[in-house]
Amino acid sequence: MKRSDNDTRTDHNRHGTGGTAAGTVFGWVFRLLRGSLRRGSRQGGRAVVTGATTGTVKAVVACLGASATDATGSYDWIRDLAQRPSLASLRFYRFAEGGDLAYNGLGRVPDIINCHPDYVIVLLGDNDVLALISKKVAQFDHLTKHLPVQPSPEWYRENMQAIVRRLKSETKAAIALCSLIPIGEDPGEASPFQAEANRRIQEYSAILKDIAQEEEVSYLPFYERMHELILASPGRAFTSFDFLPFYRDVFRQFVLHKNHDEIGQLNGWRFHRDGIHLNSRSGKLLADLVQEFLSAGAGVDSPR
Repeated sequence: MKRSDNDTRTDHNRHGTGGTAAGTVFGWVFRLLRGSLRRGSRQGGRAVVTGATTGTVKAVVACLGASATDATGSYDWIRDLAQRPSLASLRFYRFAEGGDLAYNGLGRVPDIINCHPDYVIVLLGDNDVLALISKKVAQFDHLTKHLPVQPSPEWYRENMQAIVRRLKSETKAAIALCSLIPIGEDPGEASPFQAEANRRIQEYSAILKDIAQEEEVSYLPFYERMHELILASPGRAFTSFDFLPFYRDVFRQFVLHKNHDEIGQLNGWRFHRDGIHLNSRSGKLLADLVQEFLSAGAGVDSPR
């Protein structure tokens, strides 16, 4: 389907101009701040986030994703897991960069293979959805993520299936695919952009569930758990995508020293920092799901 200036793929500019130039600046700012956002040490180009020493490491957990996994403007659910006493014997690696699509994640698989993981957690797809429904995001991604084709559900399935199949063939890891982070907090149809985001997030999560069943890997129902909470108490709609609010939130975080929950409250969100990224409420929900998966094979306790 082609984009038009009047359909749900057009971004109504509520906060100021976004566009490609702003998107480029946004990417530059987040790259500049990435060192501050990541708190793990660096080993071989990957961030290590755990207190386990070499002699006490019981299992290696590789986490593949985008900003939620990189902790770029999002609650650090990996650090949350690494700090839980029952997971102290696990070593967590993150393979992610803010804005990554499934295509970019596929390119990180060789690095995952080289760390010889026992578990791999994959959370990819929200940026694929945003590139499909937002012209601004699509322009930004083509400039910064070097996409060879226009994002589509079919291409997403192809890349995610390739990720799983290569991990299965070249590692002995137990693999878990996480369904996607809901965009916005309104399950209704009043906002065209929100309605399209709801439909696509559900569609892409269903793709992941199909792949998990076909490839016989685990599926973590993060979207479904969050959606239940949103249905029980609907909140604010995500009515358009603009880059300017992200600049504002970076200022709030690094200059005003606001945490993700405080920024989310200022923005009117209960489960997000900004309608896209995680706050502690949703981040801890994701961490609990991952711990449940790890507890099945790593001999660690389930979250209480």
